[in-house]
Amino acid sequence: MPRIVAPVTARERQERLDRLFDRLAASASDEDARRFESGIEALWSQSGSDTADLLTQRALELAASEDSAGALTLLRAALEAKPDYAEGWNKRATLFFLKGDYGRAMQDIRETLRHEPRHYGAWAGLGRILEQTGDERRALDAYRRALAINPRIDGLRDQVTKLAEKVQGREI
Repeated sequence: MPRIVAPVTARERQERLDRLFDRLAASASDEDARRFESGIEALWSQSGSDTADLLTQRALELAASEDSAGALTLLRAALEAKPDYAEGWNKRATLFFLKGDYGRAMQDIRETLRHEPRHYGAWAGLGRILEQTGDERRALDAYRRALAINPRIDGLRDQVTKLAEKVQGREI
């Protein structure tokens, strides 16, 4: 769960994110990367709307108790309250993915990336959907985009290597 961060202005939030992304890209260890990821994700979790934040938190609780229908209802309300809330779109995309509704998951991933193009989790999720639906070339591209933003995503580098060999063949 993301740590609690004091509310910030939109400009301060963007400046903090920029610094954290720079540090994440240059992180020397997995431990450092996890610390920067935690800071990024804590900022992402703040929508700028107390209502959207509360609805999202409650949706996550419902999802954890396997009430995905209730969670989806609350996330829809959160996004109505704060339509530019990238992490709200991402959370809903994850629920659609878990339900096997890849079309709606991809729509929400597009919204996530429209509001936060550096959302490495959304890029990785898009890659997973594309790979599972047989579009391995585009999946590889999405995975590579995720790694360009966060080079230390657990297991993704190995997945890219395997998929690249499958898509492009082995080098001689």
